[in-house]
Amino acid sequence: MALQAPVHPSGSRPAAFLQRHVKNPSLSYTASAMAKSRIHSLSSKHRFRSLIPKVAESDSVATALPVTGDRMLVMVPPHPLIKHLTSVLRNEQTPPAMFKSAMAELGRLLIYEACRDWLPMISGEIQSPMGVANVEFVDPREPVAIIPILRAGLALAEHAATFLPATKTYHLGMSRDEETLQPSTYLNKIPETFPEGSRALVIDPMLATGGTIVAALDLLTAKGLTPKQIKVISAVAAPPALEKLSRKFPGLLVYTAMIDPVVNDKGFIVPGLGDAGDRCYGT
Repeated sequence: MALQAPVHPSGSRPAAFLQRHVKNPSLSYTASAMAKSRIHSLSSKHRFRSLIPKVAESDSVATALPVTGDRMLVMVPPHPLIKHLTSVLRNEQTPPAMFKSAMAELGRLLIYEACRDWLPMISGEIQSPMGVANVEFVDPREPVAIIPILRAGLALAEHAATFLPATKTYHLGMSRDEETLQPSTYLNKIPETFPEGSRALVIDPMLATGGTIVAALDLLTAKGLTPKQIKVISAVAAPPALEKLSRKFPGLLVYTAMIDPVVNDKGFIVPGLGDAGDRCYGT
């Protein structure tokens, strides 16, 4: 069955619409010049590696259709400021203070994208200087759970509470053994349970081997959250981590500034941006 153009909120379909077909039907997607985020659909039964050329070969916007419960979506917003900030982060000459600032600004933009059409809203009327206006607000009774994975996650999550109307922050400290690459938890402030319908942003700048992010999501799902209630925010992601997430957490959404193709034998993404924690704090 042919894929159709995504529908604009107004109900109309974009005039300029480019439809693509890829060989693997589980990775079928359409592209629209009207949409403003690139979305890659990943079947839980398919390896992510085949998506890497699709990222590199085109700047067009891809919207995965149809979206089903057995797919993980990876969103790479093609915003010029996101591209600028990732270039600053990649530069080995960027000093720690500037690196941390760029990481924080990148987090603001990615969280903004992740919260599109996701936050609970309430409507009502207010009195403006010129008359009564119908308005909508983000519902402050349903705070978003912000879960930064220490320590670099602190920088990427720095601005979350400054522009989201209601948040609760739960710190999760995890370190990775340099030889085995296995994670261990040294700080866990996650609550025993989450209220029904909760929304959580898990913030981890580097999705490399996938051990840390999978361990973090295991902790959250054990507390009652489902993958569809969680969005992952990262600066850079690589195939090994995305493959693990896809197999274990269908329905998850990942927002990342870039996807790099290689993880070396030391567990670092190549070309990546180095050790995000070390570069943020100079230690």
